[in-house]
Amino acid sequence: MDAAVGLPDAWSQVRAPVIVPLLKLAVAVCLLMSVLLFLERLYMAVVIVGVKLLGRRPERRYKCDPICEDDDPELGSAAFPIVLVQIPMFNEREVYQLSIGAVCGLSWPSDRLVVQVLDDSTDPLIKEMVRMECERWAHKGINITYQIREDRKGYKAGALKAGMKHGYVRECEYMVIFDADFQPDPDFLHRTIPYLHHNPEIALVQARWRFVNADECLMTRMQEMSLDYHFKVEQEVSSSVCAFFGFNGTAGVWRIAAVNEAGGWKDRTTVEDMDLAIRASLKGWKFVYLGDVQVKSELPSTFKAFRFQQHRWSCGPANLFRKMLLEIVTNKKVTIWKKFHVIYNFFLVRKIVAHIVTFTFYCIIIPTTIFVPEVHIPKWGCVYIPTIITLLNSVGTPRSFHLLFFWILFENVMSLHRTKATLIGLLEAGRANEWVVTEKLGSAMKMKSANKASARKSFMRMWERLNVPELGVGAFLFSCGWYDVAFGKDNFFIYLFFQSMAFFVVGVGYVGTIVPPS
Repeated sequence: MDAAVGLPDAWSQVRAPVIVPLLKLAVAVCLLMSVLLFLERLYMAVVIVGVKLLGRRPERRYKCDPICEDDDPELGSAAFPIVLVQIPMFNEREVYQLSIGAVCGLSWPSDRLVVQVLDDSTDPLIKEMVRMECERWAHKGINITYQIREDRKGYKAGALKAGMKHGYVRECEYMVIFDADFQPDPDFLHRTIPYLHHNPEIALVQARWRFVNADECLMTRMQEMSLDYHFKVEQEVSSSVCAFFGFNGTAGVWRIAAVNEAGGWKDRTTVEDMDLAIRASLKGWKFVYLGDVQVKSELPSTFKAFRFQQHRWSCGPANLFRKMLLEIVTNKKVTIWKKFHVIYNFFLVRKIVAHIVTFTFYCIIIPTTIFVPEVHIPKWGCVYIPTIITLLNSVGTPRSFHLLFFWILFENVMSLHRTKATLIGLLEAGRANEWVVTEKLGSAMKMKSANKASARKSFMRMWERLNVPELGVGAFLFSCGWYDVAFGKDNFFIYLFFQSMAFFVVGVGYVGTIVPPS
């Protein structure tokens, strides 16, 4: 009985001097981060409008005349530079034929094109299938080589680095990278190489991704909304304002001389593409983003694959920021503006603040304030700013505007994993260098048919799809919602109930394409 009475007394004694000040400080920090994120989104909105109005298209800023044999008939195909195309793979059973076939179909003189299939597969059957596919194209006259390594040291970066060590690469002027699910159009090289060929200061030409399975399920639609904003706004703005943006790891063309000058591929983080881009930028090289050149690719359609991908994409940049901050600050070859852009806009706001504030503010701080009425959150911080940020994000995918509500809930759920991964990267904890290849399913229609045929079997193993962290956060938010109904005054329970349902849905694995157990 005394213990039961003593617990409320202890809470009341700790609440005023400890809990309330700490919670007020947390609210202030989160509001500050929200303002930083809002200003960054507003800045990009203003710049992208200016870019469109002023017509600052890449073809107006750089020379990009087509390369053709007619310019010098005596040279013939020698008028075209030799291009190296690398296709890194790892157990890509479903999609290896798509990427190899698309690359071998590029309309570029066959004697000026070198294709490397860098296969790190561990499945002997898949390795044999990929090797036979390479031989099939080699018999058609394509200069294609199949390369394997004894181990996966360095993962993708290690494979790309190994591919660059061959003697014939010294004859290549440019290199292109396509992940195993990417399918470039035949004219891809004709539309990208001229920018590098005519402008010696350019190191990278990045194309936009186009998603062939965006309509497969609600989760892929949510991903499309986020990535379209990245490509249509973030990449466009960065390219137009300071000629720097992060290489996306695929569907990009590099000047090999720039890669070598920057130090080549490094495997110190899981974002070797971003690492190389920053080092090349610090050497003074320029980048060009071509939003009109689109390459077909596949979005991860299972929640497990998407979660692993987001861990890598969130942990890697945070870890790279930790390792390169001093190098960026002390660099003497680039302007202070470019340094500021890389450190503040590119890293701090987009890669760190955006993840942390989403989870801590909307899934922890706001629900917690319900139990401490002395702490008040201004309406501009919890309603107006988030609404404006959401509307600005929606410009990337107008066709999905009606899905904004679901997008907000899903992004908040994923912020749990992104925040965790960001902190792991900043602290360089145990999973900082974890690399799990994103699973591709190849044919969405085939998977849907398989799901229907195996619905009963899949249901029986549903427990294997449970996600305990999401269930835990969902229970916390649901409890906060009921407490707000009983004692609150700000009507946060409306948001809390919807957000808790989103966590519960993900927690029971009812999101994305459900792959039947084998």
